[in-house]
Amino acid sequence: MQVSRKYLVAAVTGVLLSASAVTGAQAADPAGAAGQAPRYQPEMVSALARTLGGSEQEAVERLDHEAAQQRELADVNKRGIKTDGAFFTKSGTLTVNAPDARSAARVADAGLVARVPEYGKSALDRIKAELDAKAVERAPAGVSSWSVDLASDTVTVQVSSDSSAAARSFIKAASKHGDAVRVVRGQERLETQTVVPPGSRMTFNGYICSVGFGARDAAGKQYLVTAGHCIEDLPDLAYNNVKFAKGTNSRFAVGTRSVDMGIAAVDAEDSIGTQVTTYGQAGNVAVRGGTRAATGAAMCKSGQTTGWTCGTVRSYNVTVTYTDANGGPDTVVTGLGSSTVCTEGGDSGGAYISGNQAQGMTSGGPIGQNCGGVNTTGSSYFQPLTDALSHYKLTLNTN
Repeated sequence: MQVSRKYLVAAVTGVLLSASAVTGAQAADPAGAAGQAPRYQPEMVSALARTLGGSEQEAVERLDHEAAQQRELADVNKRGIKTDGAFFTKSGTLTVNAPDARSAARVADAGLVARVPEYGKSALDRIKAELDAKAVERAPAGVSSWSVDLASDTVTVQVSSDSSAAARSFIKAASKHGDAVRVVRGQERLETQTVVPPGSRMTFNGYICSVGFGARDAAGKQYLVTAGHCIEDLPDLAYNNVKFAKGTNSRFAVGTRSVDMGIAAVDAEDSIGTQVTTYGQAGNVAVRGGTRAATGAAMCKSGQTTGWTCGTVRSYNVTVTYTDANGGPDTVVTGLGSSTVCTEGGDSGGAYISGNQAQGMTSGGPIGQNCGGVNTTGSSYFQPLTDALSHYKLTLNTN
């Protein structure tokens, strides 16, 4: 009988395949002509249409529009035009922060919406770094998260309770920055989403988890990339009761300031698939790359408990305080992304993908959140994949 564990991966991202396994046929692009390579797979389009509202054609148009604007922004940056962060509005328009009026005019000349914010990403990042340092001294129990919110041009601090002295001290330090900091009360406590659900895909030491993204180092050695809390103890990992990988690195440790990323070395005879499962909704989604989506972009997640759910990116560089379900010390985790994608306990390690671009793995979410259906929006936090790949010097495996 399998037993519960504090922290478990609970979603299949790329399903573990043998080296000789054949992947499924590529689905046709719902917006493309017959015979053309698909831009987006049908399950991504249909799920976005249901979750965000509107037709499938509108979902495709939104993905196209977001991608085109991000290409324009990349071109702006290549030309040396100064910018200070960017975000998508709810309508799908990319707004670019500029440090001064001259830079904003140049951004606008390039066809993008520009503004000169009072603070901007650089200044807000400095404030957030100061709060991160404050949290190192003592985890602020009751402060759920703090992050740079480019749309509101603030560092947003979410508070579930200010009853602890550490929380009050943290809020006081944050409030010294005036209207650059926005304190939102009445938020849920957070936890890493860890259960032992039936039918999990990965096992170790009597526990059950699931599989994450595959990547390789410069020498071609294969690794599993996942949430760090899933492999905190660096165990041997098994698929169908056969060992396929060994945990090698994790930056997560209960009760200390952590980053929720980790990797496991994959055995030479095995491999990690390059298609994200939709848990039977509509085939699999091929991973074409790992370009990070801007805040406000549409994205979906695959997870063991809630399956295939969709929403949008809220922000990056988020710090959260996780409550240990087993009564252990709180853990402050930095460097996360936040989203409106709904997750529940057991979704840890789940794959986030925008279009065909891999985004990250589920880290945690509100305690007791009930998604109530496949495509219900909610709240969740994820470890950005690009940061994990950069830290471990790995290259994402793509389809």
